[in-house]
Amino acid sequence: MKKWKSGLTACLAAAAGVGYYFSNRLLYIKKKDDPFILKREMDAKQFHPEEFNRLPKEEFWISSPFGYSLKAVLIRPYPHKKFMIFCHGVTENKVSSIKYLNLFLKLGFNGVIYDHRRHGESGGKTTSYGFYEKHDLKAVVDELIKREGDGVFFGIHGESMGAATALLYAGEIEDRADFYIADCPFSDFRKQIARQMKQELGFAPKPLVQLAEWSVLWRDGFSLKSISPLAAVSAIRHPVLFIHSEEDDYILPDMSKELYERKKGPKKLYLAKKGAHARSYLENPEEYENVVREFLHDTVGLPL
Repeated sequence: MKKWKSGLTACLAAAAGVGYYFSNRLLYIKKKDDPFILKREMDAKQFHPEEFNRLPKEEFWISSPFGYSLKAVLIRPYPHKKFMIFCHGVTENKVSSIKYLNLFLKLGFNGVIYDHRRHGESGGKTTSYGFYEKHDLKAVVDELIKREGDGVFFGIHGESMGAATALLYAGEIEDRADFYIADCPFSDFRKQIARQMKQELGFAPKPLVQLAEWSVLWRDGFSLKSISPLAAVSAIRHPVLFIHSEEDDYILPDMSKELYERKKGPKKLYLAKKGAHARSYLENPEEYENVVREFLHDTVGLPL
């Protein structure tokens, strides 16, 4: 009996240890250093500090409903109330949103860039891949409307985790933006994690994924299966442009295809021929811009 009990205790301890390890990798995923992101964007000629500094802007803090502050920058070269909100990807910061900001400035939009929780200058202890971030996005939307009034016209652009966050916000919190652009989102986080485990370990048994899920739930109060843009997207009534690169082997383009098929109402799917994950715009800038222009013209009536 003692051997049986000690064996069971050892098995439970091992399971807890494995769950803790994988949940730690998820909740505290290693971020890119801010200086690295800045240099990368400058080297790629996507961020020009002198040009950006000349733009009329205001830096400010937004209170998250979870008790920390989000760092945001409002860029307003135009007097009208037409805005874009940009949601960056995991391990990145608001500087990586500037390339998309530049595109929409060209299209006549003002913009808001901000750091997700635990990224850049924002507070927050863990990364939740859209679960808590969708509520932070609502706080950003609320702040924009508070500043500009109910007559503000705005869209939300998200990249990778930011795209998933935008879809979760629109499908689960409020469909308040006039349109959304989801660039390389995952459709189901649990499915994405299982695939990443298989790539790293050569296998991804369901018990292993379940251990990680239980540990995340215990440590941070959310389950992996609850992070499902695929389950949320059918509730979105406003237009959505789904973008993905056919060469993306990190989040497969099939996930955007799934989301596109599930979405009801106005929608568009653009599959770029070139580019790794989150590089559709960098590798196909003219085509990307044209697709965005056509989407805005066809779905919300903006001039080409």
